[in-house]
Amino acid sequence: YGMGVKVSMEGDVYSYGILLLEMFTRKRPTDDIFLNGLSLHNYAKMSLPNQVIGIVDPLVLLEDNTVEQSNTRARLEECLVSTITLGVTCSAEAPTGRMTMSDVVPELLHIKKHYLDHSNSISE
Repeated sequence: YGMGVKVSMEGDVYSYGILLLEMFTRKRPTDDIFLNGLSLHNYAKMSLPNQVIGIVDPLVLLEDNTVEQSNTRARLEECLVSTITLGVTCSAEAPTGRMTMSDVVPELLHIKKHYLDHSNSISE
């Protein structure tokens, strides 16, 4: 993207989407698995919604000590699906298919609140 493409807000959203996907999958767009038309974007998109846990970095799942509880794991999976969906939407090929950052930020905050509200209710 950074090679020869005019800088734009839509391009920044694309980069942010790729960054989200990189953080949660621990894969880089230049990894060896991305050959023959497979990209980080397509890899994540193909996992939605039922295989997201299979592409998420296992360290993300280890961060939460309560993940063993089935309802907490389900909530975590919901939040991961939402986050990966957000990354895929932001990194859509067509700029018109991408969200704006003014829509992305509230969505991220909503995902965080959804997860934390549930986590806090378990620990009480």
